[in-house]
Amino acid sequence: MGELIYRHRLPVRIMHWVNVVCLVILLMSGLQIFNAHPALYWSEDSREGTKVLEITQKQADGQSRGVTRIGPFEFDTDGVLGNSRGADGMEPRAFPAWITIPGPQWLAMGRLWHFFFAWLLVANGVAYVLWTLFSGHLRRDLLPTRGEWHGIGRSLRDHLLLRHPRGEEARRYNVLQNIAYLTIVFGVLPLIVLGGWAMSPMMDSFVPGWVDWLGGRQAARTLHFGAAMLLVAFLAVHLFEVVITGLVNNLRSMITGYWRQPE
Repeated sequence: MGELIYRHRLPVRIMHWVNVVCLVILLMSGLQIFNAHPALYWSEDSREGTKVLEITQKQADGQSRGVTRIGPFEFDTDGVLGNSRGADGMEPRAFPAWITIPGPQWLAMGRLWHFFFAWLLVANGVAYVLWTLFSGHLRRDLLPTRGEWHGIGRSLRDHLLLRHPRGEEARRYNVLQNIAYLTIVFGVLPLIVLGGWAMSPMMDSFVPGWVDWLGGRQAARTLHFGAAMLLVAFLAVHLFEVVITGLVNNLRSMITGYWRQPE
């Protein structure tokens, strides 16, 4: 068996699991909020001509069917999006009850869940950035070296072929992991936070007019939703990699800090 090495320090492990809880609840409560007005616009307001996405229902053969419209395109998503099965049969709702918090249509409670865990995520994120900068974690573990930049093509090819580093190479994040983590931490997550702040009249009053930098409140809502979907895509890939590179080994490393190096 390979060598057991100490890979993740305690602050990283704690902040990782806080992020897991926050992101799951934020996603599910955010979809609950979206259900109250299941459409997105690219404008300062919500005119029909500026709509870029809508999850709704349409009548077909005397029955209501769920559809998703993206720009001029329409897709039949009945049974999942727009019209899904609930406690009392088929229900007209954008996202189904099993993926929202709370399950029933309850906007006020969804907002309470969302705002509480949003601020917890922000506090945890600030703590992570500060720890990353002052502990050397950024330079030591996240910033790719010059040699790793030169090997980005090989790393991409290996990932597509499901070939993963072994031996000494496995001790450090590869260049694609570094790029992904840096993009999420310093790009996608800040955009999600800014988009969320831009939808709050109270936050807008602190610095009047700054919401216009994002294209207006409705455009900020679209950016917020789009960045959240990018985060979901990242998490899907992340979980896939965790499973195929050794689920037990990876979970142990994020719980105890110790990771067994592949031979």
